[in-house]
Amino acid sequence: MTRAKMPLVRRLLILQIGLLALVLVVGALLGVWTESRELSRQYQDRALAVAEAVASDPGLGDAVAQDQQPLVQDQAERARIATDALFVVVTDEHGIRMAHPNPGMIGEHVSTDPSAALAGNEVSNIERGTLGLSARGKVPLRDHTGTIVGEVSVGINASEIDNARWRQLGTTALFAGGALLLGVAGAVLLARRLKRQTLGVEPHELAELMQEHQAVLHGIGEGVLAVDANGRVSVCNTEAGRLLRLTAPVGTPLAELDLPAPLREVLEARARVDNLITIAGDHVLVANYREVRKDGYDLGGVLTLRDRTDLEALTSELGSTRGLTDALRAQRHEFANRMHTLSGLLQTRHYDEAIEYVTAMSSGPITMLGSSEEINDPYLQAFLSAKTSAAAEQGVRLVLGPSSWVPSKVVAPVEVTTVVGNLVDNALHAASHGTRRPATVEVDLLAEDTTLHVAVTDSGDGVPEHLRDSIFTEGVSTKEGEGRGLGLALTRQAARSLGGDVELAESSGGGALFLAHLPQVLEPADRAEVLVEEELT
Repeated sequence: MTRAKMPLVRRLLILQIGLLALVLVVGALLGVWTESRELSRQYQDRALAVAEAVASDPGLGDAVAQDQQPLVQDQAERARIATDALFVVVTDEHGIRMAHPNPGMIGEHVSTDPSAALAGNEVSNIERGTLGLSARGKVPLRDHTGTIVGEVSVGINASEIDNARWRQLGTTALFAGGALLLGVAGAVLLARRLKRQTLGVEPHELAELMQEHQAVLHGIGEGVLAVDANGRVSVCNTEAGRLLRLTAPVGTPLAELDLPAPLREVLEARARVDNLITIAGDHVLVANYREVRKDGYDLGGVLTLRDRTDLEALTSELGSTRGLTDALRAQRHEFANRMHTLSGLLQTRHYDEAIEYVTAMSSGPITMLGSSEEINDPYLQAFLSAKTSAAAEQGVRLVLGPSSWVPSKVVAPVEVTTVVGNLVDNALHAASHGTRRPATVEVDLLAEDTTLHVAVTDSGDGVPEHLRDSIFTEGVSTKEGEGRGLGLALTRQAARSLGGDVELAESSGGGALFLAHLPQVLEPADRAEVLVEEELT
């Protein structure tokens, strides 16, 4: 059975009370000891001073030297009464008492060693004897010639030291008790406050919560970037660091983070944002921002990021597949119409007309923008055929440039159709909304080994001068409305992911000219020649 753990608040309360009691007891004992020591020193000094005063009488020393015991006893008693001493004892040079408050003890050797005083030293101490606690002072006794002839020992009643010690203990205990009560009250208030602030959660529970917090924060598939009210990073999980390509330790100022401009504006504005699509490096992100407040306090805000790169790639691939399907459907429909016409001519026995119709059909491909000799890739053929129909619906004529030549097949159809498709779509929109007529878009595709060069020219009104330097920046567009300015940014991102790039060039005939080079997207030339030879044979 697991033993129940004592709550943290109770443990802290007991620890604080025990520590406070220990400090008070040690302090009280130290204070009492210090005062007792000082008082003892004062009593010893007093006893020594009385002994020196008694021994300073040369007549007393001469009386001891001449063995005049009654005179010595008389002088000692007068000194004892005058100084209110407990006793005044005078001995000869052998330590034999010649004066003592108790006459029965005269002539006996003193109970303490007199050698120090007889050697010329002064001695003081506190001793507990037959007369109680006393402060004693011993000094050498000299005659008129300065010769040591004995000692004088004076004792002063030192029972006041015990009384003072007990009084000090009582006073200290009183103050210590009051301080302990105040300390206990403060400890209780502190413990209650700590319990409120921790919501009653115990340390082991806090550790578990922290582990769960870290596991959840760094295990989720969304990026989380939290900034406090002072504009400093408080949380940046692993996914956010990966998507934004940054390392942001806790406490990093927002100004030091290398963030895309839209995300920086969101964090600085601190206004709610839903499903903001932005680009960070090679990632297409969906960002949401929420401000965090608790009990009226500003705690900052949280930016969540979802990666839409794979979704955008699937969307582009679906668009390419849909274009190919539309082209095949159009070709099938046109082919079926021609077969019906040929069948009708044969059924009505118009053989000459049927031969002429077959000859006319064999003169070129069905609804193809470029022949297979110019564009040898089925993806580009299907894509351009589908875009031709879409352009016609918008009143725009889509033409393939005379210098176009792609003899090999595309090995990265999704990325290539993403780049070419976005450039063509923008050109069709610009041409259809432009002032020049007829509205045309020219596409030039030229292979150089495994690199594909793309040039798309439209007859629109061109890119305004103030937008030329920022046209590839996310959110910048010549089109009106929200949610614009992603097409060209995605186009450049797709091109750069292949090691190429897209740029805006000058157009001699008005409109806009976009150039792209996409390395390593075509099969090598030698393999393309082998495939052509196999098809011919």
